[in-house]
Amino acid sequence: MKKSVFVGAFAASAFAAGFAQAQTLETVQERGEVNCGVSTGLAGFSAPDANGVWQGFDVAVCRAIAAAVLDDPMAVNFVPTTGQTRFSALASGEVDILSRNTTWTFSRDVDLRLTFVGTNYYDGQGFMVNRELGVSSATELDGATVCIQTGTTTELNLADYFRVNGMAYEPVPIETNAEAQQQYLAGSCDVYTTDVSGLAATRASFENPGDHVILPEVISKEPLGPAVRHGDDTWADIVQWTLFALIAAEELGITSANIDSLKEGTDNPEINRILGTEGDLGAMFGLDSDWAARAIAAGGNYGEIFSATIGDQTPIGLARGLNAQWTQGGLLYAPPFR
Repeated sequence: MKKSVFVGAFAASAFAAGFAQAQTLETVQERGEVNCGVSTGLAGFSAPDANGVWQGFDVAVCRAIAAAVLDDPMAVNFVPTTGQTRFSALASGEVDILSRNTTWTFSRDVDLRLTFVGTNYYDGQGFMVNRELGVSSATELDGATVCIQTGTTTELNLADYFRVNGMAYEPVPIETNAEAQQQYLAGSCDVYTTDVSGLAATRASFENPGDHVILPEVISKEPLGPAVRHGDDTWADIVQWTLFALIAAEELGITSANIDSLKEGTDNPEINRILGTEGDLGAMFGLDSDWAARAIAAGGNYGEIFSATIGDQTPIGLARGLNAQWTQGGLLYAPPFR
């Protein structure tokens, strides 16, 4: 989603923290829980339920990692972060992983010294308006007031889009999605802009979601995914290959329902390697042979997680689209487990 305003001094602190936190796996195991940076609340992606238990698509990634590393998917301390605070929370060591709708960009990867371990949601920026405005295209938004989250790439994309199309707009800065929802519903802005998935999640929380329209234009590429600090390749590998295990499991037909029977052995060598019944991949980064099986069992494979949290049968109502498996015309693709 977003570009940080902290770049110079932030990069220096991130560099130092990288050395200080170079043994994340050992720190997590000694602590007994994974500190996971999430949003301040985005339905379907990361938000506490009625019992205060965090749920959602991004939450599931952290639970899978906790299952892989600690044999307990509930051993996660969720730390809410805003667009402004998320990167400092990761750089300082307050969180071990950032899993909160964050776009992989050049400056974040290189200058802020973050390591993006993969993309778990391919997205793009869009616009939402009240149906009563009668607007059917973003090209009709000249002169609009626009609610926009600070500390994000959305700010830059918005400026670029309106400039290219010769339009003017008045920004209404907001810090959190909850604030954006409040301002938008109160009429403080004509338009809310963020990633399309975020718009769908926000609209689903409205009392009358049908009164609001997500316009057809998608004005950017937003590859969203988990990030860790530079400087600890082992931890980055664990987070990355846990995500890949969830993706590969869907492709190979490993589910939360059949994983126990598949662990007894199959004729597919890659399934056997992922589930630890053949070879010893886990030992290569300090885990046992069942690490991936535990990660998959925690919440299911990628498709199960998507369907349960943000899919077309949930209030969020997102189709798979680009987030379908490569075998189904999407972009999801896990490297080989061998």
